[in-house]
Amino acid sequence: MTIRKSTAMIAAITMLAVGACAKKAPDTLPPAPEGTGTDTGVDTGTGVVPGSQEDFVANVTSDRIFFDFDQYNVDAQDQATLQSQAQWLQRNPAVRVTLEGHADERGTRDYNIALGERRANAAKNYLASLGIDPSRISVISYGKERPAAIGSTEEAWAQNRRAVTVVIGQ
Repeated sequence: MTIRKSTAMIAAITMLAVGACAKKAPDTLPPAPEGTGTDTGVDTGTGVVPGSQEDFVANVTSDRIFFDFDQYNVDAQDQATLQSQAQWLQRNPAVRVTLEGHADERGTRDYNIALGERRANAAKNYLASLGIDPSRISVISYGKERPAAIGSTEEAWAQNRRAVTVVIGQ
């Protein structure tokens, strides 16, 4: 019986000691010091950080281009999108991007990985032809593993045959 009382007494003292150490939050927080956090020194008026993925998406025609079935050629519409992306990349010379290649669900995993890589490289080569340093662009293929649309319809497949440009940093 005394062991049980001793254990209870120790537990109560421990809880009181821990509770006494807790701090009460202040009623108002002090202002943040200048020059810290994500402040870039540039006010975009939108809260969007210049050179970020949000800035990219807000200022280009699209972050993705699309391909016909079993194709990896950059058509006229894709060229216009990539020209818009190249202009943004020229305005943000420290930014690096990854081009993600994707395929629809048809075909083997290995075939679609290779097709996705050809699609991403086609976009990279076109951006390089517009003056973007290829060392700023990495390429990865996800094949059919990351569909944008679920379903076995032509509409879903068309959305999944794509190359997506993703800002990875400066």
